Amino acid sequence: MTVLLLVLLAGSGRAAPFVDAAERYVLVPDRIGRVMTANPAADVLVFVLAPEKLLGWSAPLSYGQRAYVPAKFARLPIIGGAVRPNPAETAQVVARLRPDLIIEAGPVSPEAAARAEQVQQQTGVPYIVLDNDIQATPHTLRIIGALLGAAERGDDLAKYADYAIDALRGRLLIAPADERPLVYYGRGPDGLETGLGGSQAMAAIDQAGVINVAARLGRGEVTKVTRDQIIDWNPAIIMAEQRGFYDALLRSTAWRGLIAVAGKRVYLEPADPFGWIDDPPGVNRIIGLYWLTGLFYPDQYQEDLRSNVREFYDKFYRVKLTDRQLEALVRPAGLRAGESPRIGVPLLGAEPVPFPNAAPNAPAPSGRPPGRGGLGAPGRPSPMGVPANPQ
Repeated sequence: MTVLLLVLLAGSGRAAPFVDAAERYVLVPDRIGRVMTANPAADVLVFVLAPEKLLGWSAPLSYGQRAYVPAKFARLPIIGGAVRPNPAETAQVVARLRPDLIIEAGPVSPEAAARAEQVQQQTGVPYIVLDNDIQATPHTLRIIGALLGAAERGDDLAKYADYAIDALRGRLLIAPADERPLVYYGRGPDGLETGLGGSQAMAAIDQAGVINVAARLGRGEVTKVTRDQIIDWNPAIIMAEQRGFYDALLRSTAWRGLIAVAGKRVYLEPADPFGWIDDPPGVNRIIGLYWLTGLFYPDQYQEDLRSNVREFYDKFYRVKLTDRQLEALVRPAGLRAGESPRIGVPLLGAEPVPFPNAAPNAPAPSGRPPGRGGLGAPGRPSPMGVPANPQ
């Protein structure tokens, strides 16, 4: 219905009603030239669809991120989010930027709807809430592409995301349940923060149908855990958000008894310009789903990761990767070209330990949580068992 309304009212010169993900009816301008984003996931969405309309970034870009963003967009100012603790400050920032529209992309909740309504009433600027669930990505790309006057591009990117989702669904149907590994995703420099069941932080990993060991702690967003808990869970694969945790896993004797460490199935998440798993939980995760599919199910996946990364970065970020940039993304752990013929091989050239659980002399993981069996989103990538960011 939303898309139909946009088509009927396009070019009418008047405000068009838009039904956002929180089921709010918002009158948006017929022509939108200036967009303010409320959070990093919205930054990425507007950046991939209509970067010339993005007023600035809600959070600073690191030096590494800037290297993968076209210079004129990397230089956009840091404006912070649309919601400030002080309502007067929010009104002041919005008045200074003069946006035609404010966009937030995140979990849909009564709190998000109330926040949007408050800012909209306070500033007079339409504020829409979008669902950043991975499976909603194609729909979101289409409707926001149409809203921002980039309908053709939105549809093109949505088709890419659709392909990824369908490809993963097909692979999950043929992957035996007992081949779905136990996975831990460690956030932060010490890796002791992780996502609970259903969290935004774990959504990409959940979509790949593996078992999030922290899901047994319940549902929610992120939580702190201890080293002893991770050792007790004994995951078959560990994903590190930051290099500090990644290095500790490979070098510290405290972690050596883990199946993932013994089998060298420890991976550093590529993070530039945006994370492949999280940070932010936006459309950037589509390439991560490509990577994770090949990593978790190598027998069902025999495609070329380098080609897929080049294609994704060109299509979504408008960046033609140099060979050096590409290798910095997919080969961070010192592997030489040709050492990893396909995704799923362990780091550092060691022979892989079978996923289920049996590294020599390693304790069996306690109480497997039920598999989450997500339908997610990767399509076509492959080689290099160790994508990671060298920054």
